[in-house]
Amino acid sequence: MKKDERLLRVGVLGCGPIAQIAHFDACRKARNAELYAICDVAEDLLARMAATHRPKVTYRKYEEMLADPKVEAILVAVSDQFHVPLSLKALAAGKHVLVEKPLGISIEECVELQSAVKKSKLIVQVGNNRRFDPGIAFAQRFIREQLGQIIALKAWYCDSTYRYTMTDNLQPIPIQSADARKPEGNPKADKRRYFLLTHGSHLVDTARFFGGEMVSVRARLTEKCNSYCWFVELEYASGAMGHLDLTIPIRGDFEEGFQIYGEAGSVKGHVYLPWFHKSSHVECFSAKDGQFHRPLGEDAHSYKRQIEGFADTILKGASQHGATVEDGAAAMRTMVAIARAVETGNIVRLVETKGSV
Repeated sequence: MKKDERLLRVGVLGCGPIAQIAHFDACRKARNAELYAICDVAEDLLARMAATHRPKVTYRKYEEMLADPKVEAILVAVSDQFHVPLSLKALAAGKHVLVEKPLGISIEECVELQSAVKKSKLIVQVGNNRRFDPGIAFAQRFIREQLGQIIALKAWYCDSTYRYTMTDNLQPIPIQSADARKPEGNPKADKRRYFLLTHGSHLVDTARFFGGEMVSVRARLTEKCNSYCWFVELEYASGAMGHLDLTIPIRGDFEEGFQIYGEAGSVKGHVYLPWFHKSSHVECFSAKDGQFHRPLGEDAHSYKRQIEGFADTILKGASQHGATVEDGAAAMRTMVAIARAVETGNIVRLVETKGSV
C-alpha cells in the first residue's frame, strides 16, 4: 500500500459501528491520509479501537482532540443528532470536517452550519460515499459531458430483508460499550423518520448529483407488511422530471439503481452494497457514436476514496468531488419536503420548507 509523502492528519470522532466498519479502515488505507487520532467518551471502546487501529493519539474529550494542533481534520462519525453541533465545534477550532450523512436533522441547523462554513473558509464534506463509487462518478461525468439536456430520471433504493445475511460476513463484528454516548430517546423507533433520513439521504443525493437542483416534490407513502414505501415525483430546476422509489425493506435482493434519459443518450446503473467494494454496473449509451460505455476494474472502496478526495481538496486545492455543505443542506430540504408532501398530499416547493422530517 503506497502512501503519499504528505498525509492529512485525521481525527475520528466516535468509535461506534460506522467508524469500526468503514472509517478506521478507510483512513488507514487512504493514500494521502492517516488515522492520527481517535476520540470517544467510552474508555473501554476507545482502548479496544486503539489497540486494533493504532492511531498516534487517543482522546476521551472532544475538546482535547480539537486542541491538538497536529489534528488537521475531524471525521464526525456519531449519531445524526450530534452532526451539526460537533461540526460547528470543529470549525471553531480551525479544523476541516468530513461529517457522516445526513448532514443534520433539520433544515435550520444545516443552514446554520452553511453560514459557519462560509465564514471559516474551511472544507466541509458530507459523507455521501456513493459519489465515490467509480460507476456513479463515471455516469455523472458522462451526463455532464455528453448527455445534453436531461429529459427524465428514475432512481430507487430498496433495502432488503436479507441485507445482513449478505453483509455480516463482510464486516467486522461491531464492539459495543455500555458507556457510549447516545442521543435522547431512540431515533430508530420512529422508522418512518429514521428510514427517510438514513436511506433517503443516499437516494436524494444521488438524484441531485445526476440531475442538479430540485424545485418541488409530490410524494406518497404506504406502510404495510412492516415495510415503508415512498414514491416521489420530482421537478428539477432544468425542467427535467424525476421519480424516486424508496422502499425499506423489500423481500428480495438489495436494489439500488438509476435510469436517466437525455438529449444525446441514456444512462443505466445498478449499485451494489458498499461493503462489497464493487463498482456499480453502469452503461452509458452515446447517440454520438452509437455505442455503450462503461468502466471496469477501478478501485471501489468508496469510503477510502471519499477520504482521498477530501484530503486532495485540502492538501492540493483539488475541486471538491464529494458532497458540500450546500449539497447536504439541499438534501435535508428535499427530505423535509418529501415528508410534508406525504402529510399534505400537495406539491411542496423546496424553497418553502422548514423544520425537520
